[in-house]
Amino acid sequence: MNEVRAPDKEQIKREYLKGVKPKELSEKYNISINTIKSWIKRYGWSKLNNKEGAPVKKKGAPFNNKNAVGNKGGAAPIGNKNAEKHGFFAKWLPEETFEIFQEIQQKDPLDILWDNIMLQFTAIVRAQKIMFVKDQQDKTVEKIEEKDGNVIGERWEVQQAWDKHANFLQAQSRAMKTLESMIRQYDELLHKNWDMATEEQKQRIEKLKAETMKLQPADNSEGVKYNGIPSTMIAPVFAPVAFDIANREHLEYVFPGGRGSTKSSFISLQIIDLLMKNEDIHAVIARQVADTLRTSVYAQMQWAIEALGLEDEYYCTVSPLEITRKSTGQKIYFRGADDPGKIKSIKVPFGYIGVLWFEELDQFEGEEAVRKIEQSVIRGGEKAWIFKSFNPPKSANNWANKYIKIPKATRLVTHSTYLDVPKQWLGKPFLDEAEFLKEVNPTAYENEYMGVANGTGGNIFDNVTIREITDAEIKEFDRIYNGVDWGWYPDPYHFSRMHYDSARHKLYIFMEYRCWKQSNQETANKLRELGITENDLITCDSAEQKSVSDYKAYGLLARGAEKGPGSVDYSMKWLQSLSEIIIDNRRCPYTAEEFLNYEYERDKEGNIISGYPDKNNHAIDAVRYAMNPVWKRRGQ
Repeated sequence: MNEVRAPDKEQIKREYLKGVKPKELSEKYNISINTIKSWIKRYGWSKLNNKEGAPVKKKGAPFNNKNAVGNKGGAAPIGNKNAEKHGFFAKWLPEETFEIFQEIQQKDPLDILWDNIMLQFTAIVRAQKIMFVKDQQDKTVEKIEEKDGNVIGERWEVQQAWDKHANFLQAQSRAMKTLESMIRQYDELLHKNWDMATEEQKQRIEKLKAETMKLQPADNSEGVKYNGIPSTMIAPVFAPVAFDIANREHLEYVFPGGRGSTKSSFISLQIIDLLMKNEDIHAVIARQVADTLRTSVYAQMQWAIEALGLEDEYYCTVSPLEITRKSTGQKIYFRGADDPGKIKSIKVPFGYIGVLWFEELDQFEGEEAVRKIEQSVIRGGEKAWIFKSFNPPKSANNWANKYIKIPKATRLVTHSTYLDVPKQWLGKPFLDEAEFLKEVNPTAYENEYMGVANGTGGNIFDNVTIREITDAEIKEFDRIYNGVDWGWYPDPYHFSRMHYDSARHKLYIFMEYRCWKQSNQETANKLRELGITENDLITCDSAEQKSVSDYKAYGLLARGAEKGPGSVDYSMKWLQSLSEIIIDNRRCPYTAEEFLNYEYERDKEGNIISGYPDKNNHAIDAVRYAMNPVWKRRGQ
């Protein structure tokens, strides 16, 4: 066998023996340094170049080792390579093959796998180019049928061309599965060695995944076409919501509900539906704790994919926890809010994230934490859908329970229970369990199955309703009351205006003004701007008689509230006894926040302390003062 670069080898040997370093020889002769090192080792050049008198390191098997049999002193026979690393391969492999083998030994496992992935990808792309050979065959046949001559011969040539490449087409499906498997292996190996991986190794895989997904036929290899969610899979209570989502009438969809209400099933189906109909968007599904994702929302999304018959269109990975649509490369990411960095670091291969689902909303650390996630995830696109689902906690004071009480134009809240679901979906054991709990513990049944926040929770006002009070309603109000709680800084000045329906025991709060560091003259001018006239009675905190006198001097009909022993308790109990306190949160945001958040204080053991805390209650005090003429009456 002729050795490659044989004329150079002797010259390289001579220069090496003169002291030229392997790196310099590699650059001079444009030969791999690994190849030169293999020659030095294989042909013993280092021994020839050893300085006179320097000890030569003995090689070979230990004394009396069976590999050394046949030579004196226990050394291996001359030329034996049993004790050398890769000695077996050096003995039997051709020189060029052995050089390749040595270079592979120095490569990173990720790079080796990557090379194999690229080879597989290249083979599939080549097969894809041959896929329209049959189309060309059909066109050629149509042409030759119109001509006179040897039609049979031309048909035979076309058929031969098709037969020649048929094996490529038949192997396409198997090759794609192999490629997907290799990509999953790369993903898993990459994340196991994330800290040691290079930036190139981290970034190159996402682009390839997107390109790989495009190799799949648009309507799937089996010819399955997506026709939307069957109406029989949607509970009647969610039917209007499905149309609302399709028409993008709201941005945010909130689903409080009891056990068995199928709210999570509905959301998971909607997410798949949105991805199938919008090929440029991706989805993120979040829970407070990352460890709960796999057994809850991840499994729920797998159910939705199977229910819609799309198993061949998606593949699911555990490391990382993701679901990918094969034909487009769209992704569903799963993240825990206990590691905010992983949410912020999501980088999609194309398009943008247009779907976000908060499961078990009440377990997140509050409205601000949820809002920060929304701001990090939903951006960069024109379309977006945000889903939020939870079983209402017992305490009405839980932030999620209060969150849905405040209306918002871009938000649709849909409450559901197991009674809204066809019985056959739930099964007899589920229904029997619900009826048993209803009989033995009605309070627990009401919370768990009906989704009612029926715990005490320490909140003082359970009769608050947050909604818009329309201009038409305000025109009909005939008994108007006004109240002022004085303040400067840090306590604010607060004005409230309201209507009391004595026949129905309902209080409507529809106007407020709050400020800091404003003089009595400035606040009086502001009230006039709001439409308060000299005929509108304003009942103020009587603790500041000078301020009351100032208002009178400015032409306002102001008076101090009548106080006395027990007046705070009496006025608070009167407010609590009303059938409903209706607050327009758009007109009166401070008032709505105070009434919803006002709680009894607790001792160190968590027990409720009787009495009303004197903090964060400026709007409440203004309301108490305004209604002073009513609750002070005998019989009230």
